[in-house]
Parts: sequence; C-alpha cells; structure tokens
Amino acid sequence: MEVRDPLPGYQGKIRELLEKQGARIGSRIRIVKKPEVYIEGLLMPKHSFSSPSTIVVKLDNGYNIGVAVDSNTRVEIIEEKVRVRAPEKPIVKQTRKELPRIKIISTGGTIASKVEYETGAVRPALTPEELIELIPELADIAVISADVLFSILSENMTPNHWETIARRVSEAIISENVDGVVIAHGTDTMSYTAAALAFALQRLPVPIILVGAQRSSDRPSTDSALNLIGASIAASRLPIGEVMVCMHATPDDSTLLVHRGVKVRKIHSSRRDAFQSINDRPLALIDPLAKKYKILNPRYIPRTSSAEELIVKAKFDDKVALVKAYPGFQREIIDFLVDRGFHGIVIEGTGLGHIATHTLSSIARAIENGVAVVMTTQTLFGRVNMNVYTTGRELLKVGVIPGEDMLPEVAYVKLSWVLAQTRVPTEVRKMILTNYVNEINPIHTAELYPKWSW
Repeated sequence: MEVRDPLPGYQGKIRELLEKQGARIGSRIRIVKKPEVYIEGLLMPKHSFSSPSTIVVKLDNGYNIGVAVDSNTRVEIIEEKVRVRAPEKPIVKQTRKELPRIKIISTGGTIASKVEYETGAVRPALTPEELIELIPELADIAVISADVLFSILSENMTPNHWETIARRVSEAIISENVDGVVIAHGTDTMSYTAAALAFALQRLPVPIILVGAQRSSDRPSTDSALNLIGASIAASRLPIGEVMVCMHATPDDSTLLVHRGVKVRKIHSSRRDAFQSINDRPLALIDPLAKKYKILNPRYIPRTSSAEELIVKAKFDDKVALVKAYPGFQREIIDFLVDRGFHGIVIEGTGLGHIATHTLSSIARAIENGVAVVMTTQTLFGRVNMNVYTTGRELLKVGVIPGEDMLPEVAYVKLSWVLAQTRVPTEVRKMILTNYVNEINPIHTAELYPKWSW
C-alpha cells in the first residue's frame, strides 16, 4: 500500500524542522521570525517551483503565502492536523419544481469548486446540493443538475475536448429536457470553446452559457459565485438560442455581461471584467440581485421551438494552425506546416490582412497542395480588406480566403470545423464566408470601438 507523504514538496533542513515539530499538511502552525514577528496559518503543500527555503501557509484571510526560513526561524505547532470545517450552512433543498431546469457541466477551472478546508485546496463541487450549499441563491433561480465532464486546465483543451463537450450538451438538451446549459470552464481558452460549441450546436432551443472565474474560489476577491449566479439567470431566462459567455461587466460585483460566443475575447490577464465583445455589442446585461436581464443587442438568434430542430455537427480537424505575421516572419514556417500534413492555416495578419511579400510563394504552394489559408487581422477591431493594397490583392490572387471581421481564434475554430466536414477547396471557401452564427458582423458602427479613457 502506498504511503502518503505527510509533507509533499518539503526537503532538506526545512523538512527536518517540520518533522521535528510533528507538523504535516493541514497542521496549524506559527512561524516565529523574531519574538515580536510571527505568522500563523495552515501548513500547505509545496510544488516544484517553490523556493526550497520557504514554508507555505494559508492565512485566515484565505491567501497562501511563502515564508522564508533561516537559522533563526522557529516553527511551533498550534494545533495538530484536524479537519477544519467552514461554518455550517443548512442544505437548501430544490423544492420549487416550477422553476426552469438547467444543467451545469464542469470542465475545469475553479468557477464551480469548493474549498477543502483540511488542506485549503479547491476541488469541483460534484453535486447540485454542494453547489447550492456554496451558492444558496441558485435554489431560487433554477432546478439544477450537475456533472463533472472532466477537470483540466483550459490551456490543455483540444478539439477532441470540444467534441466531447458538444456531445454532452446535446444529450442534456435532447434527453434531459433542460431549459438551459451552463458550462464551467477555465477562462484562458474559454472563447475558443465558446466558438467551437457555437459552430457544433446550431438552431439551439435553449441558451448555452460558458462561465469562468478570474479569481480562485479560495480567495476573498473571488468572482466565482456571482458569475455562476449570472450564468444561471442567463441560461434559464434569456430568449436567445446561442452559445454565450457570461462574466463580470465591471470590476465590482454589480452586473454581468453576456457576450456572443463567437465575438468575445479575454483581453486582460487578471481583471474580473476581462471579457469584452469585439466588433459587436454584448447581447445582454444581467442584474444578479434582481435576477433580471436586459437585452442590449437585438441582433440575436432566438431559441428554436423544440429540441428536434437542434443541429449537431461536433467534429473538428486538429490539423489546423494559427500563425501570427510579424517583422522577420520566415516563410519556412508555412513550408513546415505544409510538409507536416496540415490541412488549414489561419494567418493573423497585419492591418487590413497582410503578411510579408516574401511568404507569397510558400502560401501559394500551400494552397496548391490543398491547404486552406484564411487571413484575419491582428488589430482585432475592424475587418480585413485585401483589395486595398498590392500585398492583399496578390494574396487573394493565389487563393487566400479573407476572414472578414472574425477574430483570429474564431477563424481558427471555424476552419477546423469546416475541414472536418469537407476538404473540397470551393466548399471550404464557401463555408468560411458563410455567416452561420453571427461570427461575421456585416455592419460596424462607431460604438463598437472601445473608448479608452484617461
């Protein structure tokens, strides 16, 4: 039988110091630096990137810190390892059967997680009862069922994962007769998954809402509860039959925005309002306290009348690349992708849709070999127009497909979806230029461009 390490990550003299005191993960300890300077908290495990000369503790305010240890540092055990429980909350039973029914599917991230107070770690909330214990407000919004499909970091998502999520969502719609679906997802690649589901699941009879958290569930500044409340309101009440993303509208806890899944991007690494609509208006504003919504964009796809109308095309080609044009770009990158058997390339071009002219021969070779090449713009706002300058016209002449105003990642996902259905060049071009789920906005107005204030 495998013996569990009581002090994972601790080595050398620090481990000896902790073992001498009988400390183990979950023990409440006091680290004394000077007679008048000490730190108390729960002893936490360390990972391989931690400094070997630190002890990691979880403070009473929920934050983890590393404390440097030297020869003068003293460690005291305040309390042996016990299961420290959060304040007890009564379990709220789901008794209001007249409420809408929503399915919450967890794929990873910390949005639908609870703190394990024995170690301070977070784990997925596995049952509806656990979710309602964490967020009692959910009991007044909908009747909830919940699944953990998988639990991975969003940077590890692949097209195969998109297919799995799409199939599970379709099952919930067709077999479980739900009124909406919420997908808990890590924020880093949430917009990729949103776009994938938007193409894979069309003519939706219910809203599909992706939601995440910028701040972990074990942090005092967490946004997980409010985001999940907002997503549940959106999934159970909106008249929109699209895949959407629901996140904070502002840094405070007042309102949330619902963005079209093919027109949204995470544009800040840590802010709670990191997600913004690009080249489009957000679809709706959610007031989580009043449990109400306001439609902001009338150009939405309404729900269909029944699950029988749902179209499921949940296949993606994983031999598609997204490359960025930059000064000094080597055409051998294009050659490499062609030689490795890639079926499609999306270029994140400069300005109106350009890349250095010396790459033209490699791009032409790619297209001659049956590789679909789509051009987008790295400016994000605006659209490509490859008829204006010579470079763009030359790219069009060899067969590059203009990506209109699609975000580069949306064009990447769309090309992957298209190539899973056909490799015929004329059909690929036709499908890329077809506006399936409002991924292409034909009209841009001044209000769509952000007004940076100083």
